[in-house]
Amino acid sequence: MALDGSHLEYPHRSYGMDHERYDWSMLSKRKPVTWPGDSKLALWINVGMQFYPLNQQGKPFAVPGGMTMPYPDLRHFSLRDYGNRVGIYRFLQAFDRYGVKPTFAFNTELAERAPYLLQRIVERGDEIMCHGWNMDSLHYGGQSREEEETLVARSLDRLRELAGQPIQGWISPARNESENTPDILAANGIEYFCDWVNDDMPYAFNTGAGQLIAMPLSNELEDRFVIMNNLHSEQSWLEQVCDAGDFLLLEAQSAGGRILALNIHPWMLGQPHRIAKLEAALEYLTSLDGVWCASAGDIRAAWLAQQQSQ
Repeated sequence: MALDGSHLEYPHRSYGMDHERYDWSMLSKRKPVTWPGDSKLALWINVGMQFYPLNQQGKPFAVPGGMTMPYPDLRHFSLRDYGNRVGIYRFLQAFDRYGVKPTFAFNTELAERAPYLLQRIVERGDEIMCHGWNMDSLHYGGQSREEEETLVARSLDRLRELAGQPIQGWISPARNESENTPDILAANGIEYFCDWVNDDMPYAFNTGAGQLIAMPLSNELEDRFVIMNNLHSEQSWLEQVCDAGDFLLLEAQSAGGRILALNIHPWMLGQPHRIAKLEAALEYLTSLDGVWCASAGDIRAAWLAQQQSQ
């Protein structure tokens, strides 16, 4: 029996997508972008500064990278803590050695618990974005809007107070959102967010509280995703990163500026048996001609200025 015609009706049916969150377009059809200094590739190193509660609730799901054993899972809890006590300092040395300008995505609870660490980042002058309250404070479909509004405001207000920065960027714990998250972020002064991974360049994202910019922070090259989830070796991660840099630089020769965004974690790559792979990646990428090392906010500003001038 044929379906009634109403089954094919949808209020947002349109070419390319079925929603109005952003204007659909193919990357190959967009006007080329030029990065400062006529650079071809913007290198964005995003560092996840995370706090995983020992007594995680896992609502509505156990967060990736969190506790996996019965309480108290001290082995995994202390490993995560290792990154914020040891691994991060290896990161900072590597960034300085290769002239990298990182961005740090802080859980606000970590900023409260480790003020010395936050102060070190602030004194360096690096950009800080908000990574939610902690890794067990998830944003999800079915969550009441009031509860999420309180969570976002608490996370942002407290981090802005502690860091002394405006905090214009956001990445949700586990990159998980509700249908309300973008609107709530915009209403709280967030200008860009990194949860959507459907592009290689920034794009304008519509909300009920104004426009956000979606920034392309790849999940495919994330250290945790490649090494822990896909079970690839550290050497394989290095090769994938270098391959991505080579390809994007080549593509940029004819298509305009591109972004290579690496999301990394000090409890993963900050280990003594892995840090050399991060150093090798940074050494290779910064040796390439036409690479601009920049923070997420600087990349967003450079891209946005050219969109407004078109």
